[in-house]
Amino acid sequence: MFLNAIKPEKAPKALGPYSPAVKLGDFVYLSGQIPLDPETNEIAGSTIEEQAHQVMKNIGVVLAEMGLEYRHIVKTTIFMKDLNDFNTLNEIYGSYLSEPYPARSCVQVAKLPKDVLVEIECIVIDTLIYEQQLAAQQGGCEGCSGGCSEGGCGEC
Repeated sequence: MFLNAIKPEKAPKALGPYSPAVKLGDFVYLSGQIPLDPETNEIAGSTIEEQAHQVMKNIGVVLAEMGLEYRHIVKTTIFMKDLNDFNTLNEIYGSYLSEPYPARSCVQVAKLPKDVLVEIECIVIDTLIYEQQLAAQQGGCEGCSGGCSEGGCGEC
């Protein structure tokens, strides 16, 4: 099958019949991440600050399982219990990302799983192979000590 389930050991366990992420070719779809502590599978914190940080950390763990980073996110959808927390969430969300920022939607919802304050889902593009090819074409791999050959060094 072309669709691969991504189930990182260091991420919170799924609460139902779904995968934390699925990958099809270069496209990765992350299920909505809520602020579950991966060690206890319990809600981490009671404030929007605590929960937003945990959600972003959980996203990072799922990305890292595939060798990806936050910069590979192209679209997020944020579900919030209370849009009065929007500015606080923006500050925390933005601290994990850099320009160009992903496209985004943000909506207030009546209720979220386990009555959390925030959930974030992502669409990601795995560009690693293209980045390696580009680096090889430019005569070396980014971050290497200069010993790269035409085909790249295989270390990046």
